Amino acid sequence: MKNEYLKKGRVKQKQETREKILSSTQELMNYGEKFTLEDVAEKAGVSRATIYRYYSNIDLLSAEAGIDINTKSPKTIYENLQGLEIKDKLLGVQEYYNNLALDNENAFRNYLSIVLTSDSQHNKRGARRSKTLKMVLEETNLTKTEIKNIQNLFTVLMGVEPLIVTKDVCGLNNEQSKKLLKWGMELLLKGISIDRSE
Repeated sequence: MKNEYLKKGRVKQKQETREKILSSTQELMNYGEKFTLEDVAEKAGVSRATIYRYYSNIDLLSAEAGIDINTKSPKTIYENLQGLEIKDKLLGVQEYYNNLALDNENAFRNYLSIVLTSDSQHNKRGARRSKTLKMVLEETNLTKTEIKNIQNLFTVLMGVEPLIVTKDVCGLNNEQSKKLLKWGMELLLKGISIDRSE
């Protein structure tokens, strides 16, 4: 997905178009037949030019659509954490994304491989972790700069990328990896004064 394009102009409309493209791709995937970006564009009711603004190739789109099927929206994750203390919400966000990555590890590794080897310089990831963290951190008394920095730092401790490092480089198993990443978040949280804004 080309994040630079999504961030300019009518963001909500572009997000809705992206969601139409992903759901149309998922429908085509259910048929079990080969399809092209043009097929997805026709199914989604968008032009060929529009679909190429979002996805440079069918492999990237198919990989993201496959992962998207199993992923809750940042808003749903945030709503499911209501009633918890801020620190527990942040750890809950981490737990959700680490479990999601482990439960769908092959799909995430495949998607990451496609993104990294794509010929387009504009393909960026969906940023769900960052969006979810931002929702929680906006409940605090932190400044915008602090929120952005903590959001970026905590994003590094969840999802497929740190799990690849802990498993492939450090030689840890799934449970050891999750435990280590949680411990890292807890250490950082001890050093940050996060209070609920009133």
